Amino acid sequence: MGEVIGGILPLALGIAISPIPIIAAILMLLSPKAKGTSVGFLIGWVLGIVVAVVVFTLLASIIPEQDPDASKPIAGVIKILLGAGLLFLALKQWRGRPKDGEAAALPKWMSAIDSMTTMRGAVLGFLLSAVNPKNLLMAAGAGVLIGTGGLNGGEIALVIVIFVIIAACSVAVPVIAYLLASTKMAAPLEALRGWLVQNNATVMAVLLLVIGVVMIGKGIGSF
Repeated sequence: MGEVIGGILPLALGIAISPIPIIAAILMLLSPKAKGTSVGFLIGWVLGIVVAVVVFTLLASIIPEQDPDASKPIAGVIKILLGAGLLFLALKQWRGRPKDGEAAALPKWMSAIDSMTTMRGAVLGFLLSAVNPKNLLMAAGAGVLIGTGGLNGGEIALVIVIFVIIAACSVAVPVIAYLLASTKMAAPLEALRGWLVQNNATVMAVLLLVIGVVMIGKGIGSF
């Protein structure tokens, strides 16, 4: 189980550090309906991560079991393809960085956050965690590692819980902190939002590059 946990940690961290969901959560916390929309967003975010990793774990578990010392070509090919997809997204993010002196542009849907309801916040959180291509690839990678790791039911559940906690923490921490001390959190959240907006593409490009290389390495090691 320790090997599987070590394998999913970079992928969970990759989802956690993804700037766009953090920016969306911060914008909700700075909006007129801060508490309702941010809590809804957090619930949707966690649910989306759970659904994505569980679905891919179940799909990966269908792969026929083999001798632990034998090669696993099917799992290896899947990991290499997932890694290649992450590298492609890394290149796309890097090429989309703002030039020197140029302000980074936010997605147009973020302009509607101020008027969002709790339910719409939950739907947005779910979409960003379970449908967003970058996060979906990382959840798929984690599911493949968990589903082909030779774990029993209890171990699989524990590993998934660890993955979800780490992946969701970057949204959960600011939301919970705001609910506990809203007046003190406004200025730090605004400063964090500004930094993430400007450095979103660079952060994600480096992150996706590292995780993509690691995933390809694990895929090669499966042969």
